[in-house]
Amino acid sequence: MDFQIGEKIIYPTHGAGIIESIEEKEILGTKQLYYMLSINKIQVMFPMTTNIGIRRVVDSTTMDDVLASFHEEESEETHPNRTQRYRIHVKMIKSGNIYEGAQVIRDLLKMKKKRALASVDKRLLDNAQEILISELMLVKGIDQLEAVEMLNSAICINE
Repeated sequence: MDFQIGEKIIYPTHGAGIIESIEEKEILGTKQLYYMLSINKIQVMFPMTTNIGIRRVVDSTTMDDVLASFHEEESEETHPNRTQRYRIHVKMIKSGNIYEGAQVIRDLLKMKKKRALASVDKRLLDNAQEILISELMLVKGIDQLEAVEMLNSAICINE
């Protein structure tokens, strides 16, 4: 997928950002073109030829649909084993699919109501929320505090 300077994109494991430049870099003796991306004041670079679930941010209507999805039931837990569940959730986040990321948040929050989350699940929940919040900021043109409040409102309304 080709992106342009100034485009808003999602880097699945890090969050939403804006492509600031395209630069040629030599790494381990190989020259490639890289997208230079700013995510939450952090510079991230990735090769133009990568295929790691990077996508453009969604539109406002899609984001509204994602926020409304928090009222849906959690997915069937076919893998009660903590390790299997963690791997599935990480795969869902890495996919870059916003609905799958929201599902991870929804499922972990519902699990949290039943019992305390293990530290690894808590970190995964925090990361999934940060990714969604970063995209919400870019889609709605709001600051981080407003995005957190919007997400929390969607979660609370639909509990």
